[in-house]
Amino acid sequence: MRFGIHLPQYGRAAGPDGITRAARQAEDLGFADVWVSDHLAIPASAPYPPAFLYEPLITLTWAAAATQRIGLGTSVLVLPYRHPVHLAKELASLDNLSGGRLVVGAAAGWLQGEFDALGVPFAERGPRTDEALDVLRACWEGPQPVDFDGKFTTLDQMRIMPTPDRHIPIWIGGSSAPALRRAVAHGDGWQGTFLDVDAAAAVAATLRAERPESTFTLSMRVDWDGLSSDHDDLRRQLAGYAEAGISHVITSVRQNTIDDWLRSVEALRDLAASVA
Repeated sequence: MRFGIHLPQYGRAAGPDGITRAARQAEDLGFADVWVSDHLAIPASAPYPPAFLYEPLITLTWAAAATQRIGLGTSVLVLPYRHPVHLAKELASLDNLSGGRLVVGAAAGWLQGEFDALGVPFAERGPRTDEALDVLRACWEGPQPVDFDGKFTTLDQMRIMPTPDRHIPIWIGGSSAPALRRAVAHGDGWQGTFLDVDAAAAVAATLRAERPESTFTLSMRVDWDGLSSDHDDLRRQLAGYAEAGISHVITSVRQNTIDDWLRSVEALRDLAASVA
């Protein structure tokens, strides 16, 4: 089981110093990767998610510059929010500049008010996501100049560089039927969010029937805190996830100051070591 830590990208612990300290701590403690979430504009009436959230790719770039080895991931990037050519350039640049450390968690999104604010038709989010995935791969791995003739994107002999020095893994987020179809068709892995062990096991079985290769990663985002969660319960959950075939876990800790955040992550390191 590999463990990732969500960076203090939101809340009172968030800030340039906190993100730097958290990224370096996670690397020093031996965690596999650090992660960020993606929201750009939150309706005032929405109780969730938090509105104060540093932009994900800038946050990851900041973390990359402060570290040397640890992986960098998006959990998850909402693909229809951005033009896929612009996104292809951003992600390839980040992967190259960080020395090939990026994992792109990607999904179609769910918050309609955010789509409205960005001028993206909510009803088109599925087809736009599928096409964006094809555009990313065409820009990264297809011949240059790039040709692409899609419903939303047309490229006619366009040079889009730099290209990545490797195959950037894309893990598809979500547990709906379209998301699972997308993971099978387009993904190098799947990332679930806050599913209990039984629900995760059902999804894992469905995906493994179509994607049995060991390189197809099954990841789960959880809400565990090193200071306030019951560690015996977390060990039981970890054992259940492992039995279900989940090989990667990301946790977001629940602390409001950066010092407590770091203490929480250190306590989770001991949990991770106990089941490694």
